[in-house]
Amino acid sequence: MTETIESLKNESLSLLQRLIAIPSFSKEESKTAEAIEEFLKAHAIQSNRLGNNVWARNKHFDSNKPTLLLNSHHDTVKPNPGYFRDPFKAEIIDGKLYGLGSNDAGGPLVSLIAAFIYFYDVPDLPYNLVLAATAEEEISGTGGIESIWLSLPKIDCAIVGEPTLGQVAVAEKGLMVLDCVAKGKAGHAAREEGVNAIYQAFQDIDWFRTYEFPKVSSTLGKIKMSVTVINAGQAHNQVPVECKFTVDVRVTDSYTLEEVLEIIKGNVKCEITPRSLRLRSSGIEKNHPLLKAVERMQLKQYGSPTTSDQALIPAASIKLGPGDSARSHSADEFIYVEEIRKGIDLYIQLIKNL
Repeated sequence: MTETIESLKNESLSLLQRLIAIPSFSKEESKTAEAIEEFLKAHAIQSNRLGNNVWARNKHFDSNKPTLLLNSHHDTVKPNPGYFRDPFKAEIIDGKLYGLGSNDAGGPLVSLIAAFIYFYDVPDLPYNLVLAATAEEEISGTGGIESIWLSLPKIDCAIVGEPTLGQVAVAEKGLMVLDCVAKGKAGHAAREEGVNAIYQAFQDIDWFRTYEFPKVSSTLGKIKMSVTVINAGQAHNQVPVECKFTVDVRVTDSYTLEEVLEIIKGNVKCEITPRSLRLRSSGIEKNHPLLKAVERMQLKQYGSPTTSDQALIPAASIKLGPGDSARSHSADEFIYVEEIRKGIDLYIQLIKNL
């Protein structure tokens, strides 16, 4: 260990301020990727890059040891229309660091980078460490963690850095978005003719609203289905022949995405097309060493209803980090400076407990 924790905390804050000042919308993260590469190089750490993803492994990597992945993302959403501040001006006011991506997920990202650097040249770690600062998380894009997975060493478990108030998400719901089309028959609205596709859709929409899947997850609860978009009709005097609507389905570990899709298709009349079957629910076994370390630290555990890159990591994982998910994507996004400092301590202590 060549870096003190205090110096890492100061440098991490400076790095986050630099990242905030660089626009890094999903698929446009090349400049923040460069900044992360430069930061690692300044610490004599050789990194790898594919697309806008940057990764590195600890100095004394040993293929005979299990490997822990430290992952977070450096892309952001576009600024909320309600912003009063400049989203790219990283200002610290009353202990709050303002700026787009400060909370989601800049704080967790720089905290993980600091923890990685802290352990980088420690020769006798029980785990290898791999750091991955990845792209396209905000859009669940294929150019993110998935695109580099086969280039990484074999990963045995992972810490995914997201704003969780320092609590540990031991499971995370998967996501399946369904494009649905209810079919009718054209006719004139003034006459008793045609079949109204909107009325046809109502029946299925009501099923989505009221149906409850029998199996309930002990960590994630019930599957949640929400109709979020609807579109139909062309003119006031035409019976609509087609009604399109979108359903957001948050799937627990009690079912696979395929099982949920099959149940839905067996209960509705509309045509169903899933956009993806990639974003699966995730979790970790109760006796896993990573979770045992969490328990020794007496960290609060919960099941997360939101989706992150955890859904795309095919290994045991937890989601943990400084910041508050309630601030994510909000106007005048911020993270407390003290949250970042404590986040670095938290990650270091967790790795020491493995």
